[in-house]
Amino acid sequence: GYASTFNDPYTLRENDVIVYREQVSQDAFKDADMSDVIMQYDHKGRVFARTGNNTLALEPDEHGLHIRANLGGTEIGRQLFEEIEGGYTDKMSFGFRVGEDKREETEEWNEETGVRTVTVLRTITKISKLYDVSAVSLPANDATSISARSYCEGVVAELEKEFLMREQRDRQKHKIKILTEVL
Repeated sequence: GYASTFNDPYTLRENDVIVYREQVSQDAFKDADMSDVIMQYDHKGRVFARTGNNTLALEPDEHGLHIRANLGGTEIGRQLFEEIEGGYTDKMSFGFRVGEDKREETEEWNEETGVRTVTVLRTITKISKLYDVSAVSLPANDATSISARSYCEGVVAELEKEFLMREQRDRQKHKIKILTEVL
């Protein structure tokens, strides 16, 4: 799943006069301390997986902070797997300490109501410490996701991905060979 997405603003709070939004930049995790991160539910309670024992893997990619977790080590982890698989839990979040951010404010005047609305967009540009990733009941960022698959499905998906990448490289090599022979 994805515990965070990049450059995808989401609303944290809003009322009639102010809207607080947040987004995470593509490079925010670049130098983040991700040495011992845990996976929880709603950022509290039991630990389902952790990077320290290799049951949790974290990798920022072009879309966001991608996570893979083995939830089979405990009974409560297997229960969470079933909740995810059944679609009861389908979003994620992450607990972190901000290293750097920037804020932009925009104003909008509504002629009909005569109300000025201010939107504050906070862009997190650097995360100094990542504490946890969590499957959540109510996410701040609705663009996050989590899904469940068995270990075998995961292995097959990784092999298919690797096969497609090799096939693409071979095609590229073949095209280069043809082009050099023609020239």
